[in-house]
Amino acid sequence: MSQYARTEGPFVNPSLLSADFANLKREMTRCQRAKCRWIHLDIMDGHFVPNLTIGPIVVKWLRAANARLFFDTHLMIEDPLKFAPEFAKAGASLITVHQETVEDMDRAIRFLRRLGVQVGVCIKPRTPVETLRPFLKRIDLALVMSVEPGFGGQEMIPQTLHKVRELSLLREDARLAYKIEIDGGINCQTIGLAAAAGADVLVAGSAVFNNAAPVAENLRALRAAMGAATGKG
Repeated sequence: MSQYARTEGPFVNPSLLSADFANLKREMTRCQRAKCRWIHLDIMDGHFVPNLTIGPIVVKWLRAANARLFFDTHLMIEDPLKFAPEFAKAGASLITVHQETVEDMDRAIRFLRRLGVQVGVCIKPRTPVETLRPFLKRIDLALVMSVEPGFGGQEMIPQTLHKVRELSLLREDARLAYKIEIDGGINCQTIGLAAAAGADVLVAGSAVFNNAAPVAENLRALRAAMGAATGKG
């Protein structure tokens, strides 16, 4: 991979986990009109995490409803490689699997590459960054969970910012190209801290889809808070 450079600055990636599930097409359109290029899809099986969300059939219809958004698809499931082909076929742009659910990550990365998608690997709050080091040259995205996965609206675990900083330093030292994503507790109070730590992709759910203000207004507020911390909006 070539050396990574923050040419565009960090950006907000809305998570549909907190959106109106009866109107997901509308929610995606609102994000796109507010200049979002990515949408985060949380896939949960009720086993690896204590919640259920959507499957490949829903992703297929979301893709049919929107051909342009980048579908950042996070598989929080016990057997991700079993279902990854269906999500790739449904329209996922990037598939992220958990370090904690894959025994042979080398094989998993090769398998996902053959599906024609970008590849991400995620770690939960208690999993060391060191477990990702062998694969950083071969992935497109490293995702740090800043809450225990399963439910939206949680408060960020502050110690997870150290993982973001560590991944940023590893990337710089090795001149690698992966993006660093953070997911959990991202709001106007925490987004600047996460971006300043080195996160490129900042997943926000309840801070975007909270019904207290329009989606576009919430996104503007998040970008302003991020820009105040990094000098980029």
